Amino acid sequence: MTTREESDALVALLPHGPPFRFVDAVDAVEPGTSVTGRYRVTGDEAFLAGHFPGNPVFPGVIQLEALAQTGAIAVLADERYAGKLPLFGGVEKVRFRRLVVPGDELVMTVELERLSARGGWGQGTATVEGQTACAARLFFALASA
Repeated sequence: MTTREESDALVALLPHGPPFRFVDAVDAVEPGTSVTGRYRVTGDEAFLAGHFPGNPVFPGVIQLEALAQTGAIAVLADERYAGKLPLFGGVEKVRFRRLVVPGDELVMTVELERLSARGGWGQGTATVEGQTACAARLFFALASA
């Protein structure tokens, strides 16, 4: 488990900033290997006003983005990739299994399967209260920042 200061430093590795950062905290990281992070859906996210009016649902594509950002922390925490820019390259085997709504906290785990100087693959799962909300295999490319 990480301390609050370590968690904040790991989240700060992301090139994303509010309102497009979907990782609030990092619970554990093994640089270049795996990461577990969290994001609480507050209901204040601007896009929820239209997705769906009167019945806000956290979009599946944003769940995938949250998983990709979480995985990027595992990559950027590895000193071999410091200063790189991980770019979302694609997804495979995506499944959405549960609605995510305001008040829910996504717990996201990403295990990197392959990592090279040019990019890699990771397997990501987002859960809410122990139930799988989203699972996918994520592809990313590494660019110079």
